Amino acid sequence: MDPLALTRSPGSTLTEQLAAQFGERIRQRLLAPGARLPSVRECARRHGVSPHTVVAAYDQLLAQGLVEARRQRGFFVRERGRDEAGGRAGAASASTHAARSPVPEGGPAPRVAPVDATALIRGMFHGVGGRPAPGLGTLPPDWLDLPLLASALRRVLAHGDAALALQYGQPAGDSRLREALSVRLRDIGVPAAATQIVTATGATHALDIVSRALLAPGDAVLVDEPGWAVEYARLTQLGMRLLPVPRGADGPDLAVMATLAREHRPRLYVTVSVLHNPTGHSLTAGQAHQVLKLAEAHDFRIVEDDTYAHLAPPHAPRLAALDGLQRTLYVSGFSKILTPSWRVGYVAAPAPLVERLVDVKLLSTLTTPAVLEQAIAHCLEQGSLRRHAERVVARLDAARHRSVRLAEAHGCRFVTPPQGLFGWVDTGTDTEPLAEAMLDAGWLLAPGHLFHATRRPSPLMRINFATSQDARFWQALDAARRAARP
Repeated sequence: MDPLALTRSPGSTLTEQLAAQFGERIRQRLLAPGARLPSVRECARRHGVSPHTVVAAYDQLLAQGLVEARRQRGFFVRERGRDEAGGRAGAASASTHAARSPVPEGGPAPRVAPVDATALIRGMFHGVGGRPAPGLGTLPPDWLDLPLLASALRRVLAHGDAALALQYGQPAGDSRLREALSVRLRDIGVPAAATQIVTATGATHALDIVSRALLAPGDAVLVDEPGWAVEYARLTQLGMRLLPVPRGADGPDLAVMATLAREHRPRLYVTVSVLHNPTGHSLTAGQAHQVLKLAEAHDFRIVEDDTYAHLAPPHAPRLAALDGLQRTLYVSGFSKILTPSWRVGYVAAPAPLVERLVDVKLLSTLTTPAVLEQAIAHCLEQGSLRRHAERVVARLDAARHRSVRLAEAHGCRFVTPPQGLFGWVDTGTDTEPLAEAMLDAGWLLAPGHLFHATRRPSPLMRINFATSQDARFWQALDAARRAARP
């Protein structure tokens, strides 16, 4: 096969181009059914791309049902007539392959370059060579307290209502958890009664409930930039118009926000006000007041994502506290402090919106698991979550100090003062190709282009302080940067 014409372009990644061109050859029968695709290494060498680009492209072809992986043999063009009766079997097979590893059965877990948010998340799920992942979005598993979780579950199952495990939960969420959350929110100044709280399957689901309840396709939404690409993708998929507000060391650009609000009449501003992802910035009280004044002047609501609440200073200003849950909705969860796998989040909202939020929740997931919700309530009530958070924060402070020292010693610069879980680091070179090169060495990065609403090259990357303490990582980064220079 002649080398394919691939170009670096902001409109189409190398992975997308490679998959599209292979797909076109398959559809045109230039690659016959049963034909074997080049091995990952051979394809990468022939077309001048990273092996991880090839893996991701083959994964897309698997998901489309155009190829199949045969154990210890490689990838082959699918026999279309064999299992596509009425299109149903083919679709089922494609779905099965998409859920599986994009390498032949029995092979190692795939390494997919972090070209977009979902690829980064997949890399986080699969792990990379057993090494700490500087691009990880959560705390390392060994920082979490499994005995605490196990004890809470045992307590609920042994001493709680046994029927909880055998039936749907309450529509708005378990009442015991909502009462415990009401107490927790009062501690940080947010005046939310239990009846104003709706639980969800994680904070991301809570954000989705809010968006579906309050927005319609075509509505304009203010978002922080940089910000988390999952939120950009989720809102775009719902048909919203994104209005990026620059966010830096001094917080959101209020002049830009005012102009966007005046010209586009947004319905919402979705923001992380405390320990912002990826910059680590937290709003001052003065900045928060200015944001609330703009929301009132231009009649939009604010969705405050406080995912990192348990890692934050105790008296950090919250928009929902200053506003009293009048124009704000407050979202948080427990994946960043207890465990990502339990998927328990919640939204606290103005009372008139609660039933609308419950209706959307019922249509999307019916209810949420009462056993897990009561286990988290137990952790809140007994103070075990608070004590665990204090231990994590102390450990994170030490990790941040070490990571910052290593980063600066290797010529990197922090764009915003290091705080919380994440650092926003200037490497001096485009981090998208750097991320692919580092993946070859076994290190997962979170390159800067993932945190912009419009894809563009960026010398920045987000690091997780808990997983960036290994001097070998910074040495490998140095080597990759030198190799990338012309």
